[in-house]
Amino acid sequence: MNTDARTTENVPSRIDCTADADGRITFALRSPSTDARLLVRLRPKKGQPEKTLHTLDLEPATDGRLRAVLEPRLVLAEGRWDVFLVPEPGAPRQRLRPGLRDLRSLVDGHLRERPSPVAVRVPYVTKDGYLAIRAWSRPAHAEVEGVDATDRAMTVRARLHGTSLAAGAEQAAVLLRLRGGGGAPRTLVPRFADDGRGFSFTVEYGELTGDRDSGNRVWDLFVRVGSVDGEAPIRIGRLLDDIADRKEIHVLPAAEVGDVVVRPYYTVDNDLSVLADGT
Repeated sequence: MNTDARTTENVPSRIDCTADADGRITFALRSPSTDARLLVRLRPKKGQPEKTLHTLDLEPATDGRLRAVLEPRLVLAEGRWDVFLVPEPGAPRQRLRPGLRDLRSLVDGHLRERPSPVAVRVPYVTKDGYLAIRAWSRPAHAEVEGVDATDRAMTVRARLHGTSLAAGAEQAAVLLRLRGGGGAPRTLVPRFADDGRGFSFTVEYGELTGDRDSGNRVWDLFVRVGSVDGEAPIRIGRLLDDIADRKEIHVLPAAEVGDVVVRPYYTVDNDLSVLADGT
Protein backbone atom coordinates (compact mmCIF):
# COMPACT_ATOMS: atom_id res chain seq x y z
CA MET A 1 0.00 0.00 0.00
CA ASN A 2 1.30 3.47 -0.82
CA THR A 3 1.99 5.44 2.37
CA ASP A 4 2.62 8.78 0.66
CA ALA A 5 0.62 11.39 2.61
CA ARG A 6 -0.28 13.20 -0.60
CA THR A 7 -1.92 10.13 -2.10
CA THR A 8 -5.53 9.20 -1.43
CA GLU A 9 -7.14 5.81 -1.77
CA ASN A 10 -10.27 7.39 -3.28
CA VAL A 11 -9.62 5.69 -6.59
CA PRO A 12 -11.53 7.14 -9.60
CA SER A 13 -12.90 5.23 -12.55
CA ARG A 14 -10.45 3.01 -14.37
CA ILE A 15 -8.03 4.49 -16.87
CA ASP A 16 -7.50 3.03 -20.35
CA CYS A 17 -4.18 3.22 -22.17
CA THR A 18 -2.92 2.45 -25.68
CA ALA A 19 0.76 1.97 -26.47
CA ASP A 20 2.07 2.79 -29.94
CA ALA A 21 5.06 1.22 -31.65
CA ASP A 22 7.06 4.46 -31.44
CA GLY A 23 6.75 4.69 -27.64
CA ARG A 24 3.72 6.96 -27.39
CA ILE A 25 1.18 6.05 -24.69
CA THR A 26 -2.34 7.52 -24.83
CA PHE A 27 -4.47 7.58 -21.68
CA ALA A 28 -8.25 8.07 -21.42
CA LEU A 29 -10.51 8.29 -18.37
CA ARG A 30 -13.61 9.96 -17.00
CA SER A 31 -13.13 12.70 -14.41
CA PRO A 32 -15.61 15.13 -12.80
CA SER A 33 -13.15 18.00 -13.27
CA THR A 34 -11.72 19.44 -16.49
CA ASP A 35 -8.85 20.84 -14.40
CA ALA A 36 -7.55 17.34 -13.75
CA ARG A 37 -4.00 16.35 -14.67
CA LEU A 38 -2.10 13.09 -14.90
CA LEU A 39 1.13 12.63 -13.00
CA VAL A 40 3.77 9.98 -13.75
CA ARG A 41 6.39 9.40 -11.08
CA LEU A 42 9.61 7.43 -11.14
CA ARG A 43 9.18 5.06 -8.22
CA PRO A 44 11.93 5.79 -5.69
CA LYS A 45 13.98 3.12 -4.01
CA LYS A 46 12.78 2.05 -0.59
CA GLY A 47 13.44 4.74 1.97
CA GLN A 48 14.39 7.35 -0.64
CA PRO A 49 12.39 10.47 -1.56
CA GLU A 50 10.81 10.76 -4.98
CA LYS A 51 12.82 12.91 -7.37
CA THR A 52 11.42 12.64 -10.90
CA LEU A 53 7.84 13.54 -11.85
CA HIS A 54 6.14 14.59 -15.08
CA THR A 55 2.71 16.21 -15.40
CA LEU A 56 0.50 15.49 -18.43
CA ASP A 57 -2.38 17.71 -19.51
CA LEU A 58 -5.80 16.08 -19.86
CA GLU A 59 -7.88 17.33 -22.80
CA PRO A 60 -11.55 16.60 -23.62
CA ALA A 61 -12.01 13.78 -26.14
CA THR A 62 -14.94 13.22 -28.51
CA ASP A 63 -16.35 10.39 -26.36
CA GLY A 64 -16.78 12.61 -23.31
CA ARG A 65 -13.69 11.38 -21.55
CA LEU A 66 -10.41 13.16 -20.87
CA ARG A 67 -7.32 12.23 -22.83
CA ALA A 68 -3.58 12.63 -22.13
CA VAL A 69 -0.59 11.63 -24.23
CA LEU A 70 2.85 10.58 -23.01
CA GLU A 71 4.96 11.49 -26.03
CA PRO A 72 8.12 9.61 -27.07
CA ARG A 73 10.18 12.80 -26.83
CA LEU A 74 9.60 12.88 -23.06
CA VAL A 75 12.48 10.78 -21.78
CA LEU A 76 11.64 8.31 -19.03
CA ALA A 77 14.58 7.12 -16.98
CA GLU A 78 14.94 3.37 -16.61
CA GLY A 79 12.71 2.08 -13.85
CA ARG A 80 9.06 1.81 -12.84
CA TRP A 81 6.75 4.78 -13.21
CA ASP A 82 3.49 5.05 -11.24
CA VAL A 83 0.49 6.84 -12.76
CA PHE A 84 -1.66 9.21 -10.67
CA LEU A 85 -4.62 11.51 -11.20
CA VAL A 86 -4.54 15.02 -9.72
CA PRO A 87 -8.29 15.93 -9.80
CA GLU A 88 -7.65 19.68 -9.50
CA PRO A 89 -4.75 21.98 -8.56
CA GLY A 90 -3.68 21.40 -4.97
CA ALA A 91 -5.81 18.28 -4.52
CA PRO A 92 -4.31 15.01 -3.23
CA ARG A 93 -3.22 12.76 -6.05
CA GLN A 94 -4.92 9.40 -6.59
CA ARG A 95 -3.59 6.05 -7.74
CA LEU A 96 -5.32 4.72 -10.85
CA ARG A 97 -6.73 1.27 -11.55
CA PRO A 98 -6.12 -0.01 -15.09
CA GLY A 99 -8.94 -0.39 -17.57
CA LEU A 100 -8.26 -1.49 -21.13
CA ARG A 101 -4.54 -1.85 -21.90
CA ASP A 102 -4.05 -2.04 -25.67
CA LEU A 103 -0.49 -3.34 -26.13
CA ARG A 104 -0.92 -5.03 -29.49
CA SER A 105 1.66 -2.81 -31.19
CA LEU A 106 4.32 -3.96 -28.71
CA VAL A 107 3.99 -7.71 -29.26
CA ASP A 108 6.31 -7.87 -32.30
CA GLY A 109 8.59 -5.03 -31.18
CA HIS A 110 11.69 -7.17 -31.60
CA LEU A 111 11.09 -7.20 -35.37
CA ARG A 112 11.70 -3.44 -35.69
CA GLU A 113 15.19 -1.96 -35.74
CA ARG A 114 15.67 0.47 -32.85
CA PRO A 115 17.94 3.52 -33.06
CA SER A 116 20.09 4.73 -30.19
CA PRO A 117 19.11 5.39 -27.48
CA VAL A 118 16.89 2.33 -27.19
CA ALA A 119 13.80 3.42 -25.26
CA VAL A 120 11.10 0.92 -24.21
CA ARG A 121 7.83 1.58 -22.34
CA VAL A 122 5.40 -1.13 -21.25
CA PRO A 123 2.22 -0.29 -19.27
CA TYR A 124 1.47 -3.00 -16.71
CA VAL A 125 -0.55 -3.79 -13.59
CA THR A 126 1.28 -3.69 -10.25
CA LYS A 127 0.93 -6.45 -7.68
CA ASP A 128 -1.56 -4.31 -5.77
CA GLY A 129 -3.66 -3.65 -8.87
CA TYR A 130 -2.65 -0.19 -10.08
CA LEU A 131 -1.44 1.08 -13.44
CA ALA A 132 2.30 1.65 -13.88
CA ILE A 133 4.83 1.87 -16.71
CA ARG A 134 8.02 -0.18 -16.95
CA ALA A 135 10.67 1.84 -18.80
CA TRP A 136 14.10 1.00 -20.16
CA SER A 137 16.53 3.52 -21.65
CA ARG A 138 19.91 2.30 -22.91
CA PRO A 139 22.44 3.53 -25.48
CA ALA A 140 22.27 0.09 -27.12
CA HIS A 141 20.61 -3.24 -26.45
CA ALA A 142 21.06 -6.90 -27.44
CA GLU A 143 17.61 -8.51 -27.75
CA VAL A 144 17.34 -12.25 -27.12
CA GLU A 145 15.42 -13.90 -29.95
CA GLY A 146 15.74 -17.48 -28.76
CA VAL A 147 17.40 -19.74 -26.19
CA ASP A 148 17.98 -23.41 -26.98
CA ALA A 149 18.95 -25.19 -23.75
CA THR A 150 20.19 -28.77 -23.34
CA ASP A 151 21.60 -30.67 -20.37
CA ARG A 152 25.11 -29.44 -21.21
CA ALA A 153 24.84 -26.01 -22.78
CA MET A 154 22.61 -23.25 -24.07
CA THR A 155 22.73 -21.53 -27.44
CA VAL A 156 21.46 -17.95 -27.53
CA ARG A 157 20.31 -16.09 -30.64
CA ALA A 158 20.16 -12.31 -30.30
CA ARG A 159 20.12 -9.07 -32.29
CA LEU A 160 21.71 -5.70 -31.69
CA HIS A 161 19.62 -2.52 -31.52
CA GLY A 162 21.09 0.96 -31.39
CA THR A 163 24.45 -0.22 -32.70
CA SER A 164 26.06 -2.85 -34.91
CA LEU A 165 29.28 -4.79 -35.14
CA ALA A 166 32.09 -2.33 -35.85
CA ALA A 167 33.78 -2.92 -39.20
CA GLY A 168 36.63 -5.36 -38.71
CA ALA A 169 36.06 -5.50 -34.94
CA GLU A 170 38.38 -8.34 -34.00
CA GLN A 171 37.69 -7.76 -30.30
CA ALA A 172 33.96 -8.56 -30.54
CA ALA A 173 33.04 -10.99 -27.79
CA VAL A 174 30.32 -12.23 -25.48
CA LEU A 175 31.27 -11.59 -21.84
CA LEU A 176 30.05 -13.61 -18.87
CA ARG A 177 30.67 -11.55 -15.75
CA LEU A 178 30.52 -13.12 -12.31
CA ARG A 179 28.18 -10.98 -10.24
CA GLY A 180 29.88 -9.43 -7.24
CA GLY A 181 33.32 -9.51 -8.83
CA GLY A 182 35.63 -12.47 -8.88
CA GLY A 183 38.17 -11.84 -11.59
CA ALA A 184 38.10 -11.29 -15.31
CA PRO A 185 34.94 -12.25 -17.23
CA ARG A 186 34.78 -15.40 -19.30
CA THR A 187 34.73 -14.62 -23.02
CA LEU A 188 33.10 -16.35 -25.97
CA VAL A 189 33.45 -15.63 -29.68
CA PRO A 190 29.98 -14.89 -31.12
CA ARG A 191 28.91 -15.79 -34.64
CA PHE A 192 27.68 -12.60 -36.33
CA ALA A 193 25.31 -12.41 -39.29
CA ASP A 194 26.37 -10.53 -42.42
CA ASP A 195 24.38 -7.45 -41.38
CA GLY A 196 26.48 -7.03 -38.22
CA ARG A 197 23.42 -7.09 -35.97
CA GLY A 198 22.24 -10.67 -35.58
CA PHE A 199 24.54 -12.98 -33.62
CA SER A 200 24.57 -16.24 -31.68
CA PHE A 201 26.79 -17.98 -29.15
CA THR A 202 26.91 -21.16 -27.06
CA VAL A 203 27.59 -21.32 -23.33
CA GLU A 204 28.98 -24.61 -22.03
CA TYR A 205 27.61 -25.07 -18.53
CA GLY A 206 30.71 -26.91 -17.31
CA GLU A 207 32.66 -23.67 -17.74
CA LEU A 208 30.46 -21.88 -15.20
CA THR A 209 30.30 -24.31 -12.32
CA GLY A 210 33.72 -23.63 -10.77
CA ASP A 211 34.51 -25.35 -7.50
CA ARG A 212 31.57 -27.37 -6.25
CA ASP A 213 31.99 -25.90 -2.78
CA SER A 214 31.79 -22.30 -4.00
CA GLY A 215 28.03 -21.95 -3.41
CA ASN A 216 25.87 -19.94 -5.78
CA ARG A 217 27.36 -18.12 -8.73
CA VAL A 218 25.42 -15.74 -10.96
CA TRP A 219 26.81 -14.88 -14.38
CA ASP A 220 25.51 -11.80 -16.22
CA LEU A 221 25.73 -11.81 -20.03
CA PHE A 222 27.03 -8.94 -22.19
CA VAL A 223 28.23 -8.50 -25.75
CA ARG A 224 31.14 -6.28 -26.80
CA VAL A 225 30.94 -5.17 -30.42
CA GLY A 226 33.98 -2.90 -30.72
CA SER A 227 37.50 -2.69 -29.38
CA VAL A 228 38.30 -3.26 -25.71
CA ASP A 229 38.76 0.51 -25.23
CA GLY A 230 35.69 1.47 -27.28
CA GLU A 231 32.00 1.24 -26.44
CA ALA A 232 30.90 -0.24 -23.13
CA PRO A 233 29.68 -3.86 -23.28
CA ILE A 234 25.95 -4.20 -24.00
CA ARG A 235 23.67 -6.14 -21.67
CA ILE A 236 21.88 -9.09 -23.29
CA GLY A 237 18.19 -9.43 -22.42
CA ARG A 238 14.65 -9.41 -23.74
CA LEU A 239 12.85 -6.07 -23.58
CA LEU A 240 11.17 -5.47 -26.92
CA ASP A 241 7.63 -6.79 -26.49
CA ASP A 242 4.61 -6.35 -24.22
CA ILE A 243 5.92 -8.15 -21.12
CA ALA A 244 7.02 -5.90 -18.27
CA ASP A 245 8.16 -8.66 -15.90
CA ARG A 246 9.51 -11.75 -17.60
CA LYS A 247 11.24 -13.57 -14.73
CA GLU A 248 8.26 -15.66 -13.61
CA ILE A 249 6.73 -15.99 -17.10
CA HIS A 250 9.58 -17.24 -19.31
CA VAL A 251 11.21 -19.92 -17.18
CA LEU A 252 14.15 -21.59 -18.91
CA PRO A 253 15.08 -25.25 -18.22
CA ALA A 254 17.75 -26.09 -15.64
CA ALA A 255 20.47 -28.71 -16.02
CA GLU A 256 22.57 -30.71 -13.56
CA VAL A 257 26.33 -30.59 -14.04
CA GLY A 258 27.76 -32.90 -11.40
CA ASP A 259 26.49 -31.57 -8.09
CA VAL A 260 25.69 -28.13 -9.51
CA VAL A 261 22.33 -27.04 -10.90
CA VAL A 262 22.74 -24.57 -13.76
CA ARG A 263 19.77 -22.43 -14.75
CA PRO A 264 19.58 -19.59 -17.26
CA TYR A 265 16.97 -17.03 -16.26
CA TYR A 266 15.67 -13.53 -16.86
CA THR A 267 16.37 -11.05 -14.05
CA VAL A 268 13.91 -8.55 -12.55
CA ASP A 269 15.13 -6.15 -15.28
CA ASN A 270 14.46 -8.75 -18.04
CA ASP A 271 18.19 -9.25 -18.64
CA LEU A 272 19.63 -12.72 -19.26
CA SER A 273 21.80 -14.33 -16.57
CA VAL A 274 22.86 -17.84 -15.54
CA LEU A 275 22.70 -19.20 -12.01
CA ALA A 276 25.11 -21.99 -11.02
CA ASP A 277 23.78 -23.35 -7.72
CA GLY A 278 26.34 -25.48 -5.93
CA THR A 279 24.73 -25.45 -2.51
